[in-house]
Amino acid sequence: MYARRAERLAPTLPGSVPAGTIGFDSGHAFPGVLPDLTREAEVALSHYRAETLQYAPRTGLPDLRAWIAGYMNVGVTPDHILVTNGAKHALELVCRLLLDEGDTVVVTAPTYFSAIPIIRSFGATFVEVPQDADGLDVAALDRLTVTPKFIYNVPDFHNPTGITMPIERRQALITYAERRGIVVVEDSPYREVRFEGALPPSLRALGGDTVIHLGTFSKLMAPGLRVGWAAASPALIARMAQLKTDAGSCPLTQRVILEFLTAGRLPSHILRVQEAYRSNRDHMVAALARDMPEATYDRPHGGYYVWLTLPESTNGDTVAACAAANGVAIIAGSRFYANPGPKHHVRLAFSHATHQEIDEGVRGVAEAFRAAQ
Repeated sequence: MYARRAERLAPTLPGSVPAGTIGFDSGHAFPGVLPDLTREAEVALSHYRAETLQYAPRTGLPDLRAWIAGYMNVGVTPDHILVTNGAKHALELVCRLLLDEGDTVVVTAPTYFSAIPIIRSFGATFVEVPQDADGLDVAALDRLTVTPKFIYNVPDFHNPTGITMPIERRQALITYAERRGIVVVEDSPYREVRFEGALPPSLRALGGDTVIHLGTFSKLMAPGLRVGWAAASPALIARMAQLKTDAGSCPLTQRVILEFLTAGRLPSHILRVQEAYRSNRDHMVAALARDMPEATYDRPHGGYYVWLTLPESTNGDTVAACAAANGVAIIAGSRFYANPGPKHHVRLAFSHATHQEIDEGVRGVAEAFRAAQ
């Protein structure tokens, strides 16, 4: 009855999270940094009503595409930009564009868990490549026995590990991909959510059309607006646009964002976001040092997450279940592996919770960890 992509899906949806649960699971935005878009929405629905309540151009509003191209500052034009319904929609379009059933895709071990079912739904086979302190191990790519259709990676504040690839590793990845004619898909939603230090150039800046860059306003402004983009060669963008089935992403939310951007509000907003999430990061790291000394982790310099490594005898799935019973939602590390992998990890998101909730939540996770031993 079902298509192969649907056969392995659960016939029911997960139950709602009980009220009062502390959310360390999904990367929700902190409510205190969500921007007030009242003026922008009013302008979008009055002055631009004929645009925002009509079908949108399939590639996105021309002025927004131009703004994104300039903001990326990597030598792209509006013809290199396709506006999408968030970065996951952009990834789905990349898969529609490049994948046939049975193709191979390289991902890191671990990788962003929401990317796994998107890629898998196109019948792809995963090859997992290990990471070290500098991110994706490019040397391991030389040991591949198959040629992948693309390499998927989150190079900036990697989800879930928080690792950022230094420029030497980025250049090595681009050199490998160019030599073999392999596309690199760069998923970079957290690039501006930086707490300290300078970031190396993006993979797109280093690799040009070898790289398809995925960006989004979700992690920086507001996830509910569902506006992201893909940056690629104009020939790829034209084909991706034809594969869209939404008749053009929502012009209302595009215009609201564009009014926010052209009013010059973004720089001060970025500073607010960085300050809020840096403070949450610091609070969570302090709470972990106090309440979970058994866990090890790399202190992230940006992004939303802390990736905990627990003693190898610990089952992260059990810890997550016990934490849920304690009123704390976390995600077991096993969900971040495309193929069965290590079980002794969990991911904690520090983006959404208050400092008080971080203290209470970490205590709940620590109790869950000890109950799971």
